[in-house]
Amino acid sequence: MAFDYKKEYKEYYMPKNQPQIIEIPSMNFIAVRGKGDPNEEGGEYKQALELLYGIAYTIKMSKKTDYRIDGYFDYVVPPLEGLWEQEGRVGIDYSCKSKLKWTAMIRLPDFVTKADFDWAVEQATVKKKTDFSKVEFITVEEGLCVQCMHMGSYDDEPATVTLMDSYAESMGYDIDITPQRQHHEIYLSDPRKTAPEKLRTVVRHPIKKRG
Repeated sequence: MAFDYKKEYKEYYMPKNQPQIIEIPSMNFIAVRGKGDPNEEGGEYKQALELLYGIAYTIKMSKKTDYRIDGYFDYVVPPLEGLWEQEGRVGIDYSCKSKLKWTAMIRLPDFVTKADFDWAVEQATVKKKTDFSKVEFITVEEGLCVQCMHMGSYDDEPATVTLMDSYAESMGYDIDITPQRQHHEIYLSDPRKTAPEKLRTVVRHPIKKRG
């Protein structure tokens, strides 16, 4: 059976709908950076997702090629994630999506090296006749965070964020959103197939001990 990161690491992907403090380890990702409204039809964000999944599945299906990744095991492609920010403010103004800056990303298994990633980019570029130069191999080190499962529309996230931030502060932590440590979302539902009120999204904020 294919290894499923959501099931094997429930503490990162399946938190309860109450805030919790958690230490997040360093992880590698396929990533595409951009800006603008993610809901724009045919916009930069939608194009970024096509690039991400193109590389993610090229790596996953490498087992059917002559290329061998050392330590490879079969796995389910992890869920889409996103780091979000807006210039000139801490946190996200959900009413002004056109000013969003984002990093769309998909986690890589630990056995995937930068060389394996480069091979996948070359393969996908040739096979799909698409420019994958925007796709990056990045390492994200979040460290100590507060997170919570948000149930419902993305536009309703501020209520969950307020709950998280209040909980962190009550536990002696300050929210520590910076250009290096950003508002983080993990998407467990497909918005094309799921009613807005049933969407499940992990929301995560970096924190630091007060004082």
